[in-house]
Amino acid sequence: MPEFAKVPIAVLGGSGAYNLLATHALGKEKHCQAIETPYGKSAPIHHFSSKGLDFLFLSRHGENDYSLTAPFVNYRANIHALKQHGVKRVIAWSGPGIINTLFKPGDFVVPNDIIDETKHRDNTFFKDTGVGFIRMNEPFCPQIAAALHDALHLSGQSHHDQAVYACTEGPRLETPAEIRKLRILGADLVGMTLAPEAFLARELEMCYTPFCYLTNYAEGVKPREFKKGELFEGMQTDEERKQVDLAIQKFPQIISKVFEGLQGVECSCNCSEALRRYKNKGMI
Repeated sequence: MPEFAKVPIAVLGGSGAYNLLATHALGKEKHCQAIETPYGKSAPIHHFSSKGLDFLFLSRHGENDYSLTAPFVNYRANIHALKQHGVKRVIAWSGPGIINTLFKPGDFVVPNDIIDETKHRDNTFFKDTGVGFIRMNEPFCPQIAAALHDALHLSGQSHHDQAVYACTEGPRLETPAEIRKLRILGADLVGMTLAPEAFLARELEMCYTPFCYLTNYAEGVKPREFKKGELFEGMQTDEERKQVDLAIQKFPQIISKVFEGLQGVECSCNCSEALRRYKNKGMI
């Protein structure tokens, strides 16, 4: 078994994660290995140690620039690989766009709900079975969310403790009309990565909560001219890009505080009981 087999906490890195890997900003790396699962091979899983705490880190979109867009991430393999090696808690880093103008680029947000607008993704481990009819009253783990809130408050960073995240299929960005629709549905943020990831984690009874840094205003929210060859083709101003870069640099420090807050704390949420009735029936 790999040496990181029993590490109980992991971070799923989003846009820009490869930069932290390249600059060795996450701590001392002890091991790295992609894992074979029944659903294919996972992305490389890095075992880090920081301030005496061990954690796993996986970059969804590749480790050399943004090499894999959201629709083509093997979410089932990634989540299953973490489960295989003892992970109980997952912090999901994501960089969504902004629908709710109370938020601004560079802010941190801990979403509390999700709208799934994806269309073609493998979204369950229980295909062609009678298992998987599970409750989603709290789609994200409230215990991890509380630890994130505490860490953000102590850090003094601009942050928000509630938001609805709409997950679209991609890889293209949304149209202005689609953003208007999502606003009507109650979405505050729009991204492409949290579904089906969050639901797969719940199916494996893992605690999972997203930690978002906001990258840009969604299409039509703020007037933006098309700029050839730039990031998001001009949807992000130079000042907004600076704020986002600063947020990414602060990520390791904030996550370290979250790890400290969760260390030795037993799970008090219901995430690990999602499949109890199927277990009671002997179905799994």
